[in-house]
Amino acid sequence: MNRKGFTLLEVLVATAILGIAIAVILQLFSANLRAISLSKDYVCASIKAEAKMKEILNSDEKISEKAFSETTDDGYRVDVSITDVLKERTENLQVKLLEIDLTIRWLKGTKEKSLTLSTMKVVKREV
Repeated sequence: MNRKGFTLLEVLVATAILGIAIAVILQLFSANLRAISLSKDYVCASIKAEAKMKEILNSDEKISEKAFSETTDDGYRVDVSITDVLKERTENLQVKLLEIDLTIRWLKGTKEKSLTLSTMKVVKREV
């Protein structure tokens, strides 16, 4: 007997392999969609943090040591800390070095996410 075609066992094995492959591919797509969503959140937060940092650095008022927090209309919380650093190295100079740390926080589902920017600025020492 010479029969041509596939046996039932061969068809079942091929179907099982195809099902596993499709499940893996769908999981990869799902993971990519989550990553894209998360990257979008971080990009939005970094844009807001950078804008706030530029606002602080370009402010007309004199920058001094302080810490403050604010909440934006779209739910981001911005914490800013300005500290005088390297006091012992700048005490005899007409300038001082300020470190500015800005942390932006937001909720994604039930988890809090955050992003921190840091920079330094040289300012004239007040006499």
